[in-house]
Amino acid sequence: MRYRMTVLIALCLAVGGAAPAHADGTDQAIETGRLLAILLDAGRVTVGLHQDLLNDPSKGQKNFTAPAFEKQLLAVFRERTGIDLSDLTAAPISAEARTLLARLLEESRKTIDSYQTVINMPGIRYKGLIPATFGTETAKRFQNWSGVYLKQTAPESLLRNPKNKPDEYETAAFEKLTDPAFARTRNAIISEVVDDGKTLRVMLPLYYGKACLSCHGEPKGERDISGYPREGAKEGDLGGAISVKIPVK
Repeated sequence: MRYRMTVLIALCLAVGGAAPAHADGTDQAIETGRLLAILLDAGRVTVGLHQDLLNDPSKGQKNFTAPAFEKQLLAVFRERTGIDLSDLTAAPISAEARTLLARLLEESRKTIDSYQTVINMPGIRYKGLIPATFGTETAKRFQNWSGVYLKQTAPESLLRNPKNKPDEYETAAFEKLTDPAFARTRNAIISEVVDDGKTLRVMLPLYYGKACLSCHGEPKGERDISGYPREGAKEGDLGGAISVKIPVK
């Protein structure tokens, strides 16, 4: 099935990243989905920026604790959305968004906590905590708790983990995202109401940054630190997306 999609550029970032007070259920769902996607990606980015430290076999204690991670995550999220997650009661967003963001932040900390023993082991080069594993594990626990579909996914040609295989909607969305005409504005999303108005789909595209290329760049086919063959990607290439599916109330 082919889907008609609406591209929404996140212009609200300029005024703090919040949904207007008069927003209807669909508008609120879009903003909630967008913020959840950005928060999961902000965690991925934070983990990615520390790969050299995490995989340094000469060091034991890395001091990349859940509190240290959270401090940097909050800064990344605030820079992208204008929202301070340390004071959600003051954020001009829906009550549902506050609850879901708080839980996703909690699950993000749990992921970092779960890797403390292995990342602080000296003599081991690859610790297993990479942006992809952070995203998969955090999103799965959050979905189990909330019932809100949250997943990092990628086009099948780039897929490494079968658990992240795109569904029919996501596959169609990737066709849109790979179109050169798609405006790659930061935090732009694709969204659409489906299921006869009952469900909102949101896709936040992910593009390879410099920190990603050590695993996904050149030379194509050469094994990276995790054992996967590199994709030969270049900075700015589409690498995947964060996908959210949320009920419209």
